[in-house]
Amino acid sequence: MLTRHIAPLLQEALSDTPVVVVNGARQTGKSTLVQSLAGATLPQAPSRQYLTLDDAVVQSAAKSDPAGFINGLSGPVTLDEVQRAPELFLAIKAAVDRNRQPGRFLLTGSADVLLLPGIADSLAGRVEVLSLWPLSSAELAGSPTLNRADCLFNGDLATLAAPAEPAELAGDATQNPRNALIERLVAGGFADAVTRSTARRRAAWFDSYVQSILQRDVRDLAHIEQLTEIPNLLQLLAARSASLLNFAELSRSSGLPQSTLKRYFALLEMLFLVVRVSPWERNAGKRLVKAPKVFLPDSGLLCHLMGDTAASLADKAGLPGAAVETFVLAELLKHIAFSAQHLTLWHYRTQNHIEVDFILENRLGQITGIEVKASSTVDSKDFKGLRHLQTTEPAIFQRGIVLYAGRDVVPFGENLWAVPLGVWWSERLQT
Repeated sequence: MLTRHIAPLLQEALSDTPVVVVNGARQTGKSTLVQSLAGATLPQAPSRQYLTLDDAVVQSAAKSDPAGFINGLSGPVTLDEVQRAPELFLAIKAAVDRNRQPGRFLLTGSADVLLLPGIADSLAGRVEVLSLWPLSSAELAGSPTLNRADCLFNGDLATLAAPAEPAELAGDATQNPRNALIERLVAGGFADAVTRSTARRRAAWFDSYVQSILQRDVRDLAHIEQLTEIPNLLQLLAARSASLLNFAELSRSSGLPQSTLKRYFALLEMLFLVVRVSPWERNAGKRLVKAPKVFLPDSGLLCHLMGDTAASLADKAGLPGAAVETFVLAELLKHIAFSAQHLTLWHYRTQNHIEVDFILENRLGQITGIEVKASSTVDSKDFKGLRHLQTTEPAIFQRGIVLYAGRDVVPFGENLWAVPLGVWWSERLQT
């Protein structure tokens, strides 16, 4: 089993918090991760009971008598897919108020349980929530401990290197940075998609994945019988990944009233199928664009919905910028989830169209800007937005980075760097 970034954080949370929630989309490995903790959660702890709400009998018992179900459990317990019985949360609150034993309840949810009505209030002060995204490139490369987001924020970039190539592969065109990036774009991070050997089999998995979410999770959470509009909306959002979120334009394109559209969008957010990145703004008086950016948080699913395969991307003169930016967004989310500096993610755009794709901010208010380039070359013009940010926010600006599909770390001025996209999977990365 691959070691996950958040595994140490999960162990720490179980040592001092009565309720721990692992949130993430279906098929991100939540069940595998929490079941690996059985009997090894805490020193001298009894074995952890595992129950899944995907089991019809367990779900029926939990829904019919939530308090009786929870009171009948003894010792530490893992409840998988708990969003299928939200009635349990008040019963868990009551049980924790009687006994605040650390690590007593480990919950997983394929919907963001804190967005479910009443849940956040019922568990306030009793719960720690950890995010488990699909596999990162570093996890797939067997290098899960080093946090790339922290390193990009203020690590020693001079020590970064492109991934090492075995001598026998040095002349193999499939090993160049562009082809390595293409494979990661179309595979994404879902384990079952990554391991599929052909584009056809991978497409079949993504089709089945979307369909299963519609048939189970959307219907369970919203009781929507007419599901045809949801996949159409997901397709529209795929075409707009890495762009500003505009509900008025989406309403016109989809033919849905904005009230219905926003309700469907909230469902997709709850299921981790779309994410929004809010705009960064330190000075409310500045003329900045207030709209968030919208992303599909897995480049593999995005490429599938857009009809892109490794072969079709390899034949194009350039790579789709939205797909590459989506890939970087996904990697940032995965590393921010275990950032030692507790980084947060934003985007930056002025009304004069000066923009920076991503901003990382620490708790001190210091920022690092990240631009994403799909090409293998970088020039001074690519640093326009970063230089603007450096000039307007000199007191808090740490550095500006352009991520590109090349091999070398190259300085472009004071605290301005071009860094290979291979930073996400290189095993030679150091801080």
